[in-house]
Amino acid sequence: MPVQLTIVGWSGSFPGPDSPASCYLIDTGDFRLVLDLGNGALGTLQRYTGLADVDAICLSHLHADHCLDMCGYSVFQNYQPDGPRPRIPVYGPPDTAERLSRALGSDHLGMADAFDFTELAVGPIEIGPLRITTAHVNHPVETFGFRIEHAGQVLAYSADTGPCDELIRLASGADVLLSEASFTDGPGLPADLHLTARQAGEHAARAGAGELVLTHLVPWNDPAVCLEQASETFAGPLRLASTGLRLLGGSQP
Repeated sequence: MPVQLTIVGWSGSFPGPDSPASCYLIDTGDFRLVLDLGNGALGTLQRYTGLADVDAICLSHLHADHCLDMCGYSVFQNYQPDGPRPRIPVYGPPDTAERLSRALGSDHLGMADAFDFTELAVGPIEIGPLRITTAHVNHPVETFGFRIEHAGQVLAYSADTGPCDELIRLASGADVLLSEASFTDGPGLPADLHLTARQAGEHAARAGAGELVLTHLVPWNDPAVCLEQASETFAGPLRLASTGLRLLGGSQP
């Protein structure tokens, strides 16, 4: 089966009225990877997979809107009626286990009981059948962007980033670039924090991506404006992320 991406959560910085924060499900048919698990995402994730069916988790960085629902997931893992479940592999930046343990605050079963943590590093890694290449992107905390390859298909994910050449390298020739677009054009935007929709389009065009999907959309922005501004710099297929949208194998039209 070709790899399939399902959008679970696409709201930027905090959950919005129509979506939880960042979360994406990658499914090869016999392997399921959750990419980021932001606040509000754990409940919505269960529309698309059983929590007991997830094989691995990757966290791009340790801001709450990308990792905080790991706390609730640990409860599912640790407190089953028939006893704790086997630990799920989790790949994240250094100090992921410590950061999440502080957030959970448990004095009984904790994160290390629920998950088997591995530190991400720049470069290629095999996670199940997926070949994943990581690179540091342009955000105030250590943040990894991803290039995910399987069965001849390529997905690139920006995570949170300001403008950066590493994202262009990760997305070079990708079938789909899933790119954050937190900002719309305007004066006084913070540097080295997030992309505008226009900049997301520029990165997709320079990378030669086949399709651009805008995500991490902040609730106070007008999505139609994001789409219009991105279309001014990217001439290929373009759409907004939406919960339940499937891309690549078995994608929706």
